[in-house]
Amino acid sequence: MENGRMENALTLHGRVAEQPRVSHQNHGQTFYVFPLAVCRLSGVEDRINVLAPQQMLDLCNVAEGDEVTVEGEVRSFNNRSGQGSRLVITAYARRLVREQTEDENRLNLTGVLCKPPVFRRTPLGRDICDMMLAVNRRYGRADYLPCISWGTLAHRCAALDVGETVRLGGRLQSRTYTKRVGENEELRTAFEVSVMTMEDEE
Repeated sequence: MENGRMENALTLHGRVAEQPRVSHQNHGQTFYVFPLAVCRLSGVEDRINVLAPQQMLDLCNVAEGDEVTVEGEVRSFNNRSGQGSRLVITAYARRLVREQTEDENRLNLTGVLCKPPVFRRTPLGRDICDMMLAVNRRYGRADYLPCISWGTLAHRCAALDVGETVRLGGRLQSRTYTKRVGENEELRTAFEVSVMTMEDEE
């Protein structure tokens, strides 16, 4: 893995759910964010926030309702504003194309397990394992990505040790939940990697 950078390859195809809006500026570049609606085979819709530089949107101008394919990687950063989720997950676009094709949500990751996996069972008896994977970028930074696995794969993930390097295949999905804040309840969205395949790195 060149320069210690691990695999982080994401491909999405769906519909732009809202007009792109300015997210932030960094090193003189302006970045925009927009939600991409991607349907699963089950009919459930994931809404993934896509981050793209202005230069990319100048070449491929997208608007609400457009069908687009996004190729890039999953990024995370810590939200210290006190508002919303503490860990913010986005799809960072390296390629953006307007085209019509079937919905797609495909992610391949290679990273290091950075916390002990948490194995649990749902009230309906399904086995689940939660993991946190650290995926190195260049220049010493890393993205910390929550992952969830089910069934037999959950048992395999639960047996992993902190510090192990693993290769995962799956999808980036969204999940809404209610959080109590003081006297009020807020509807929030969490993002996680739904793991379909796993390989231990020898």
